[in-house]
Amino acid sequence: MTDFQKYIQRYLDQIPSGNWLEQLKISGEKTTGIYANLTEEQSGFAYAEGKWTLKGLLLHLSDTERVFQYRILAFARGDKNNLPGFDENEYADQSFAEERSLKSLLEEYKLVRKSSEVLLENLRPSALQNKGIANGHEISVETIGKLIVGHNYHHLNIIEERYLSKLGFM
Repeated sequence: MTDFQKYIQRYLDQIPSGNWLEQLKISGEKTTGIYANLTEEQSGFAYAEGKWTLKGLLLHLSDTERVFQYRILAFARGDKNNLPGFDENEYADQSFAEERSLKSLLEEYKLVRKSSEVLLENLRPSALQNKGIANGHEISVETIGKLIVGHNYHHLNIIEERYLSKLGFM
C-alpha cells in the first residue's frame, strides 16, 4: 500500500457504516450538536500550545470540505485538469477564525455541509466512479465524498478526546 493509499484509508476507516451518504448527514449533525453546546469562550479553547482552537478546527472542516467539493464537481463533470493540493496549515493561518463568532462559523459549516449533501445526492452513480488527479494522485469522486465523511469523523474523535474532555464535557 502506498503512502497515499494509507492516508486515504486512515480516513475511510473512520466511517462507522457502509452507507457513507447517510454518515455524511450524521457526522454533520454530530458536529453541529457539539458546537451548538459550546460557549463563545469555550470555542476559543486549544488543548495544547500551537494546536487549533475549536473555532479554528471548525473552519478547517469547512475549508477542507469546500476543496473536496470542488474536486468532486470537477471530476464528476469530466474535468481532466490536474487539481492542486492545499496546505491546511496555510489555510488556517489565513482564516482568521478567532476573529469570527462561533455562531458565524457554525452557520458556515452547516451551509457547506448542506451543499455537499445536495451535490453528492444528485450525482449519477456513474459520475461517482469518475476519476481525476488531485495533488498528484488519482482519486474517484466517490472516494472524495467518503473522505469528507471520514475526515469529519477523524476530527470529531479528536474533539471528544482532546478538547471536550479537558473542558469537562466527558
